[in-house]
Amino acid sequence: MSSLDDVVRSTERRLLRLGLMLSGSRHTAEDLVQSVLARAHRQWDRIGGLEYPEAYLRTMVVNEYLGWRRLLMNREVPLAEPIERPAYDDLGSRQAQRDATWRLLARLPRKQRAVLVLRYYEDLPDQEIAAILGVAPVTVRTNAARALATLRDQLSAEETS
Repeated sequence: MSSLDDVVRSTERRLLRLGLMLSGSRHTAEDLVQSVLARAHRQWDRIGGLEYPEAYLRTMVVNEYLGWRRLLMNREVPLAEPIERPAYDDLGSRQAQRDATWRLLARLPRKQRAVLVLRYYEDLPDQEIAAILGVAPVTVRTNAARALATLRDQLSAEETS
């Protein structure tokens, strides 16, 4: 059985980055992870006995993000805060790209955004994404296809205007 302290030390940064990619806000990501870890602490006897408690915590973060009512009331457009400094000198260009990416992702429904983040940021296969979201793998592929089509349409519309 893993201790909660050990698991938190080894996965906290990954959970925070996942929360950031899902929510677009560093502060919201911190709130998501804090909320999840508080719940996990109360249930650690069960969670710590799992073969992969880290995967369970990741699933909890995604589910917390998808169900968090406070986020639904927030009408602000999420913008990511850089975690690390870019390796090259053109900071303005890189920040403009991030802002454009967040504006596009912010327009997607929450589940579609979660699918894209889990697929392209966490690099998870459809089967694992389906298990995290509690849906069939075909639903994951459908959500990804719809999200990518929406992003393509939005990019095309922005280029023509």
